[in-house]
Amino acid sequence: MHYFVEITDTFAGEANYSWVERHKVKASSPRGAINRIARKSGIHWRKVDTTGDSDRYDSLSGATCAFVSEWDDECALGNYCSDLA
Repeated sequence: MHYFVEITDTFAGEANYSWVERHKVKASSPRGAINRIARKSGIHWRKVDTTGDSDRYDSLSGATCAFVSEWDDECALGNYCSDLA
């Protein structure tokens, strides 16, 4: 299964989107997808929320957050940084 992972900065705990990275990740679960991102980036993540179709993870520093959702063809319309298949 593929997941769409969107990583951005935060401001006062909220996603800020002054910069954003998007990734297509092959994993068996949302947690597996964020674990692959963690190994690649060296950033450790903790799950803080599940809203709608995505799970939110915050970095331990709180400076960045990530949203993980199932991949669909609409995700392919945007630009994403890497394909971790």
